[in-house]
Amino acid sequence: MIDAANYSATETLRDGRTITIRAQRPGDFDGWRAALARTSAETLYLRFFGPKREISEKEAHYFLDIDFIKHVALVAIAEEDGRPMLIGGGRYIVIEPGKAEAAFALIDDYQALGIGSALMRHLAAIGREAGLSELVAEVLSDNLSMLKVFERSGLPMSTRREGPVIHVTLRYP
Repeated sequence: MIDAANYSATETLRDGRTITIRAQRPGDFDGWRAALARTSAETLYLRFFGPKREISEKEAHYFLDIDFIKHVALVAIAEEDGRPMLIGGGRYIVIEPGKAEAAFALIDDYQALGIGSALMRHLAAIGREAGLSELVAEVLSDNLSMLKVFERSGLPMSTRREGPVIHVTLRYP
């Protein structure tokens, strides 16, 4: 059985570096704040569907107070100059029994290295064991890299377009 609250795994990136994917902790607020500061306006727009540079107190509680039952969050940690740095993460939030909404964020310097796909694999495994039957997401149609992460997830995928937003559904077999 997967213990989501204490989850930790090591992944090797396409460039040979290693990262740790682990359960998000309440103390990760400063790491997320630093990651936001290192993320381009375009990437933040693709993630939040609008400009985003600060996390309000209310948002901090929402994003950091994780129960690992209805709200599961993993972070990606890379070593930079001998120090662990939060470089991104993924989460799902149960929106109805068996169904959860997934979302991901990754700073620009670490995109296109396989981290999104790795986060997706780990979240999907946790979700499967938790009894989810599907993951859903809303993705801006310009966010081709996120759509590819979902396509390569190994889960059957269906999409529905509504203006600039692609509604993605991944079903567990």
